[in-house]
Amino acid sequence: MENLLTQNSRILNYKEWALTIFITGIPVVGIIMLLVWAFSEETNIHKKNWAKGNLLLMLIVLIIFVIFIFFFGGLAVFANMSNEA
Repeated sequence: MENLLTQNSRILNYKEWALTIFITGIPVVGIIMLLVWAFSEETNIHKKNWAKGNLLLMLIVLIIFVIFIFFFGGLAVFANMSNEA
């Protein structure tokens, strides 16, 4: 148990971070891996927190995007309707 704890809390080197960032850049695979790393008990604690932070940022951007599309898309539909009348 103690070996697993020290393995999960060790500092990752630059090669591991480069591979991690490269994997997250792959479409679809990156999101799946972020979910795996964020919620797996065996993932390094630093990578786990990084993955949770990335998922949080993605969620915030998605919410802003949906609001933006809803607002401006709704305006475009309303403007189109008013031009037809």
